[in-house]
Amino acid sequence: MDLGFESLRDRQEIMSEPTFRKFKKTDTDTVVALWKTCKLIVPWNDPLKDIKRKLFIKDDLFIIGEINNKIIATAMAGYDGHRGYIYYLAVLPKLQKKGIGSSILSIIEKKLYKLGCPKINLFVRNTNIKVKAFYKTNNYEIQDSLIYGKRIISDN
Repeated sequence: MDLGFESLRDRQEIMSEPTFRKFKKTDTDTVVALWKTCKLIVPWNDPLKDIKRKLFIKDDLFIIGEINNKIIATAMAGYDGHRGYIYYLAVLPKLQKKGIGSSILSIIEKKLYKLGCPKINLFVRNTNIKVKAFYKTNNYEIQDSLIYGKRIISDN
């Protein structure tokens, strides 16, 4: 799916300030295309099921960034009463390093803070360590922990 920034007019429009809002179901195809462009999709996760599950639990922690009504960023968060979590933080590659990721991250942090969340965890795959500097810039630190997981529903 074309994310819509190919013409000269579109390139000029990316100089506009982004706006942020809650995810809508009609955003699904464009959001999945953005995640694919950002290489966030892996074979063992079905993004359509991830979105459906998120909307079932707490949809106001799923934020979309737009420029001129074109989706350019996402962040999906959760809060279990103990810790907050951030997933699928994505910014269209040609718009990265312009503060958009930090802006959407800040929005999520404020929403989690208002819920009483004392700490946020996020997971970065070993294949995506290029984002390490981004999170460090936003005051996230590598934790001295191991992550264990067990798949109880197969999405394949």
